[in-house]
This record gives sequence, structure tokens and C-alpha cells, in this order.
Amino acid sequence: MGDVRAIHALLQGFADQGLLLARSISSLYDQLRDFIVYDDDGVRGVCSLHISWDNLAEIRSLAIAPELQGRGIGARLVRSCLDEAESLEIGQVFVLTYQAGFFRKLDFIDKDKKDLPHKIWSDCLHCPKFPDCDEEALLWVSKKNV
Repeated sequence: MGDVRAIHALLQGFADQGLLLARSISSLYDQLRDFIVYDDDGVRGVCSLHISWDNLAEIRSLAIAPELQGRGIGARLVRSCLDEAESLEIGQVFVLTYQAGFFRKLDFIDKDKKDLPHKIWSDCLHCPKFPDCDEEALLWVSKKNV
């Protein structure tokens, strides 16, 4: 609970640059259990796994302090979320992102946003960028499901 304001500050820095969607403090409290935190003398990185549907989850709010980027922290956080998805028997994880290349390196494949109807009609309708979203959609499929 004590990390919520630090998580918010980290995310807000990237939201202010238009690199990810802003999250309210209230929504962070609501979804706190979705988050994994990288703590290096304070909150220095975050990533969340949000369950969207029966066999589908979303990677959200991946942010690493600028001075720590490029050190593999983001990849470790995402892999941790993917491991959690597999432990919950969730076989597909998607992401909407401006950093598609990063996720492709983690075995995500390009996906048409139209193929994510539950996401579009639940969260995206409330987004200030809807219907002109400029993020790319990618999907990861568990090897256990192949």
C-alpha cells in the first residue's frame, strides 16, 4: 500500500510525455494486486498483469525509471507477468503499446486491435484517444497452449 503514490509518480512521468496512459491513484489502489514493482531503493520500475477474460490478460503500465532503462529490468518484469499468467492458466497476454519492438523481442506477435473486442468495449471506450488509438496491439501465446 505504501508504494501507490510512488507508482503513480513513476507512471505519471511517462503519461506526461504521452508514452502511456495516465492512471489515477484510485485506479492504482483498485488494481494494486496486478502490479509487480522493481524496488531499487524506492519504486524504480513497475508492470501489471490485468486479467481481461477467460484465457486473456493484458500487460499494462510498464515503466522503468529513465536512468535504469536498457538494463533488462523491463524484460524481467514482463517475463514475471507472463509466468504469473501461465500459473493462472491464462494462455494469451496482449499489450497495447508504443514500444512494439521491445515486446516483439519477448515473443509477442502483432495483432489487429479488432481481434480484441472485449478490451475495446470495456476499457478503450473510456480512453481519451478512442477511437483514434495510435498504439500497436501485440499478443503473446503461452507455449503450454500450443
